[in-house]
Amino acid sequence: MRVHGGHPRLRRLLRHRRRVMAVGLAMTAAALASTVPREAVPREAPAPHRVAAATATATERAAATVTAPVRIADAETVRLLRPGDRVDVIAADGSRSAGGEPHTVASGARVTAVPEPGEGPPEAGALVVLSVPRDTAARLAGAGASAPLAVAFR
Repeated sequence: MRVHGGHPRLRRLLRHRRRVMAVGLAMTAAALASTVPREAVPREAPAPHRVAAATATATERAAATVTAPVRIADAETVRLLRPGDRVDVIAADGSRSAGGEPHTVASGARVTAVPEPGEGPPEAGALVVLSVPRDTAARLAGAGASAPLAVAFR
């Protein structure tokens, strides 16, 4: 015996099983996507976090700053320096006739201390302590070992 009537929509859906399956899977995927924790979804940080990240980067750069003692060839010039001054350190690589050109080793280095002149001739130069980034300190040490160094005030 067959009963006619019933739910025509249900009969129509049963005839289109593939569509029903696709709609069901799409609804399941949407439900699962809405329940994923926010921390698991990678997103760009909002503006306040970007500012904090920029500040952290500046703090890390400041932490990478070291103090480097540097011997300047002209002792009289060093006497003009005071802590807090900004200077450029210039290395004179050999004589100009030999093709050596002066070049800047450190730009904008902050003077941390100017020790009292020690024993020895003024031709030996004078010591100054500079605050520079770590990689610049390595360049200063290398340049000071191979060439006389000079400073230019900023």
